[in-house]
Amino acid sequence: MIVPYPEAYSGPCHGREPYPDGSRLGFMDVPELHPALEPIAFLLGRWEGAGVGGYPTIESFNFGQEIVFGHNGKPFLTYTSRTWLLDESGGKVRPLGTETGFWRSLPERQLEVCLSHPTGIVEIYVGEVVFNKIELQTDVVARTATAKEYTAGHRLYGLVNGNLMWAYDMAAMGQPLQSHISAELKKVADFVPEVD
Repeated sequence: MIVPYPEAYSGPCHGREPYPDGSRLGFMDVPELHPALEPIAFLLGRWEGAGVGGYPTIESFNFGQEIVFGHNGKPFLTYTSRTWLLDESGGKVRPLGTETGFWRSLPERQLEVCLSHPTGIVEIYVGEVVFNKIELQTDVVARTATAKEYTAGHRLYGLVNGNLMWAYDMAAMGQPLQSHISAELKKVADFVPEVD
């Protein structure tokens, strides 16, 4: 399958030069999905929506979110999540958090997920996928000296009526593992090609 990629991915940025005819809009082959990723292929694409959050150490809040799952033909999914605070009318107030990482599907529907946060936290999750439901728990949490105290996480992801529902529990700031955020996201793009 051949899909156009945006001008932002052609030319000198990303190490690509304009095509010989001088055009800046090129085409790239979309790689085949690695067979190991079939159990989690339902995640692929760009998802947008909103959710709610809270924790004993902070006030409750509403947030918007964008999650992008992509692949480049290798045996992992790329993952990026961005969130922003919403006001009472649903307007964007300011950025909240971002995380990026990789999801690896293993034999017997097991998963390994590596996530990195700009706040100085890196997490390794392990879990499993059953049909269109994923459950993950932290196996390793590493923090820089300046990161806030965070000791464990638990995540659920599921496809419900075509929407991606997810919930995140955390243990942080001296609090036991408990609900922190949850969201419902709609798919707005089926596949986002990764550019090497």
